[in-house]
Amino acid sequence: MDQNTPQSSSAIVIIGSGLAGYTVIREIRKLNKEIPITLVTKEPGYFYSKPMLSTALANKKDAAQLVSTPAEGMATQLNLNILSETDVTAIDSTKQVLTSNKGEIAYCKLVLALGADQIRLPLQGNAAKEALTVNDLEDYAKFRNAISGKKKVAILGAGLIGCEFANDLVLGGYEVDVIDLAPQALGRLIPEVAANDLQSKLSAAGVRWHFNTTVQSIDRTNDQLNITLANGALIASDVVLSAVGLKPRLDLAKTSGIATGVGIQVNRELETNVPHVYALGDCAEVEGLVLPYVMPIMQAARALAVTLTGQRTALTYPAMPVMVKTPTLPTIVSPPAKGATGQWKNNIVEGGLEARFESADGKLLGFVLMGTATTQRGALTKELPAILA
Repeated sequence: MDQNTPQSSSAIVIIGSGLAGYTVIREIRKLNKEIPITLVTKEPGYFYSKPMLSTALANKKDAAQLVSTPAEGMATQLNLNILSETDVTAIDSTKQVLTSNKGEIAYCKLVLALGADQIRLPLQGNAAKEALTVNDLEDYAKFRNAISGKKKVAILGAGLIGCEFANDLVLGGYEVDVIDLAPQALGRLIPEVAANDLQSKLSAAGVRWHFNTTVQSIDRTNDQLNITLANGALIASDVVLSAVGLKPRLDLAKTSGIATGVGIQVNRELETNVPHVYALGDCAEVEGLVLPYVMPIMQAARALAVTLTGQRTALTYPAMPVMVKTPTLPTIVSPPAKGATGQWKNNIVEGGLEARFESADGKLLGFVLMGTATTQRGALTKELPAILA
């Protein structure tokens, strides 16, 4: 397959070579081996598992080892045309043509699998710009290079990614400070009792927590970064990793007249308001939901593949628990829906915790399982309501 020459027209064009883009292609190929597909990506076009970035250090894998298949292999395996290192700057939905740095690309159906960017906090200090983010393999390679031979890493954010990186780094022998404005780890996902368990296990492994505060400034003095917190505390570190959350990539959609909210707004068939243009993955908002996790991406890719090959199919989301990759205390979370009313009921078991979020009439609406209690995942998931029926 020619990887860098735009073709006259492709039945399906997909922008984005992350999990969403490649999974929808795999699902299409299960249904139709021949329909022309072009994948357009700013990246080299290789396939890797993004969730493995936050566990690679402990698994003794560097950035290059995380690539499971190079672009050429993906092109052959999936019978597609890959336009790598190609930046799409505009969508002409009337002519059904993309404008890119490699020329025009025509499409019959277009899929936006643009992903999301790490949110950057407005930081002060002469080293504010030295705060790193890890959002793709190239970012990860830079991060690994930055921490090589160093000892101390400060992480901004005690959410999912922050906790996973904290666990991975302490297992790799680093001293880790985690800073968050919230009063606890995983503040949006788990109750206080569960957070206390996770924090104490990670503290025992070497993580230092700084809650109810934020970073005021980062200044470099010779080889050291001096971090000043809003509460007046000072932290000395070698590297700062920012992991405060994701924001869907919306610029291309906005400049092309595609409706956006938190994400690119799509209906249950994953169609945008512009004919023949679809979206899925971390950039997409389905009925107010933006779910940047693996399971929702797989569900969306399966449904969209059927729609793109000729049979309109509505997306459904069953209950989809999220595995938090903190091997120091294995944790599985299925947070209650936004606005759900009920309360947490906590059951401490030997070697773990089972926290259930129940409605007033005793229905299970969410759960957190830790340690030995993670074996209950299957049984409790069956009790949960669907996220999108």
